[in-house]
Amino acid sequence: MPDRSDVCVLIPTLNEAETIGSVIEDFTDHGFENILVVDGDSTDGTAAIAEDRGARVVTQSGQGKGQAVREAMDYVDVPYVLMLDGDATYRAADADAMLYPLFAGRAEHVIGDRFADMEDGAMSRLNRFGNRIINGGFRWIHGRELGDILSGYRAFTRESMERLNLDATGFGIETELAVECVKHGVPTEVVPITYKARPDESETNLSPFRDGGVIILTLYRMAKTNNPLFYFGSVGGLSTLAGLLLGTYVAVDWLTRGVSHEVIAVVSTLGIIFGVQLLMFGVLSDMIVTLNREQTHRLEDLAEQLHRGNPPGEDGGPGTGPAPHDTTTERREQSDPSVTARGDTED
Repeated sequence: MPDRSDVCVLIPTLNEAETIGSVIEDFTDHGFENILVVDGDSTDGTAAIAEDRGARVVTQSGQGKGQAVREAMDYVDVPYVLMLDGDATYRAADADAMLYPLFAGRAEHVIGDRFADMEDGAMSRLNRFGNRIINGGFRWIHGRELGDILSGYRAFTRESMERLNLDATGFGIETELAVECVKHGVPTEVVPITYKARPDESETNLSPFRDGGVIILTLYRMAKTNNPLFYFGSVGGLSTLAGLLLGTYVAVDWLTRGVSHEVIAVVSTLGIIFGVQLLMFGVLSDMIVTLNREQTHRLEDLAEQLHRGNPPGEDGGPGTGPAPHDTTTERREQSDPSVTARGDTED
């Protein structure tokens, strides 16, 4: 069974001098010694405080939380990662619950659900509303219920991260992680955690409107490869609806007043044609994605079987492969025909 020595506690930071020291001490007190801080070139001494508390500190080469997480994988040398923010809103006391599904082999990615036990004042009403909208959008677009996809408390295997295609730079990284886990079939669990209020002297780096817009755009953009029917169908449906509404206006005005609107009629026709084509393209893309996903899963299963030394049977399913051929008996029969004769006589 893995233990804390197999875990790297990853903390992306930017100007968290007021809280980073207590966060690191909290985890070292719970037996975590491998703590990696990826600092976004803070100007308030965050990196120096983290080093004084015994953490490994790396200054990221780019900007944004997403870039920090991707760059951190180059410095992780253990099989498990526990990722959290450096603002003292997450507890080390929840770490064992976060890591257990990984250690037990039930999951490769774990999300801490902040809404299970949220302290008063930990999240504003505006942020709560935004979280509900984004979680509902994720459930609708990507077809999975993951509770709290914007949670910054994550546990995952390093191997699973290597299978994900991540390119988000800022706070869209949590959304991208959730979508990529669904897309690649990464076993994911949601664990209830306690979400603490941010200390008064600590300022948030999150902008509700700017970062919320980025997250929503990330959700929609990633539907292109995970749910193309929604991605193309939504635009196609709006275009078709707009064309039909314009066409209805043209028809009613011509029937009631005898007024024709040639230009509007042309725009209406183009809108309907464009919309129908996008809908058809969405259906075809969805079929291709589904087929590709099935083939990918089969190849992954085959690779896993070969890695375990258990090649598939003749039907392509799991098995031990054909029985080994007894070449010793065959050579004896070729050199001494009496062997076969004696065998026939005994039968």
